[in-house]
Amino acid sequence: MRVLVVEDEEKLASLLRRGLRRAGMAVDVARDGDGALTRATSTDYDVILLDVMLPGRDGIELCRMLRERDVWSPTLMLTALGEVDDRVRGLDAGADDYLTKPFSFEELLARIRALTRRPVGPRSAILSVDDLRLDPAARRAWRGEVELALTAREFALFEAFMRRPGEVLSRFDLLEHAWDESYENRSNVIEVYVGYLRDKVDRPFGRNSLETVRGAGYRLRQEEQVIA
Repeated sequence: MRVLVVEDEEKLASLLRRGLRRAGMAVDVARDGDGALTRATSTDYDVILLDVMLPGRDGIELCRMLRERDVWSPTLMLTALGEVDDRVRGLDAGADDYLTKPFSFEELLARIRALTRRPVGPRSAILSVDDLRLDPAARRAWRGEVELALTAREFALFEAFMRRPGEVLSRFDLLEHAWDESYENRSNVIEVYVGYLRDKVDRPFGRNSLETVRGAGYRLRQEEQVIA
C-alpha cells in the first residue's frame, strides 16, 4: 500500500512516515499543496493523508482540486480544527474521512484500513481470489486453510496482486504500490520478490498462480471456472 502524507509540520510528518513504514506501507511526503498536487496527479496512491492547514492553498482547496482532476484516492483529512463547519467543508470538498489532532496512531491505522475497504465498487474486508485470501487489517494471508508466512514487503506485494486479480501489473505498478521513492536498489527487486512469493504462495501447493507475462509484467491468475 502506498500513502501520500501532506503535512507541513516537519516533526509530525516525520513521525507519520516512520510509523506508517513500520506498518509495512510505502510513504511519500509533501510539505505544501503544490507539491501534493504534483505528486497525487502523477502517482496512484492508495490513501492520501491531508492536513487542512497548509502554506499556500489549504487542504480543503487541494482536495477539491484533486477531485476535479479525477484523482479519487481515498483521502483522510488531518486537522486541528474541531468545528463542525470545518469538517463539513472538508467532506463536501471530497474528503472521505477526517481525524482531529491530536490523534491515536492506532486509530489512524484503523481509519486507513477502513478507507481501503470502501468502494469504488464493492470491496470485501477480506480479499479473496480462488483459494487465496488476504486480510489487510490483520495482515494475514492464506492458501486454503494454510496460513502464509510473509514478510512485510512480501505482504505488500501480494496485496497489490490480490487487489487486481487477472490484471497484468508492470514492474512500475508493483514498485509504486510496495516501495516508495527512498528505496534506491530497484534494478531487479520485483523479480526477486516475485520469486520469494512463488516459493511461499505457489510451489509448496503445486500451483502456478503468479504468472510472468513476457515483456509486460506479472499477473495473479484466476482459475477458469469449469462449466458442466
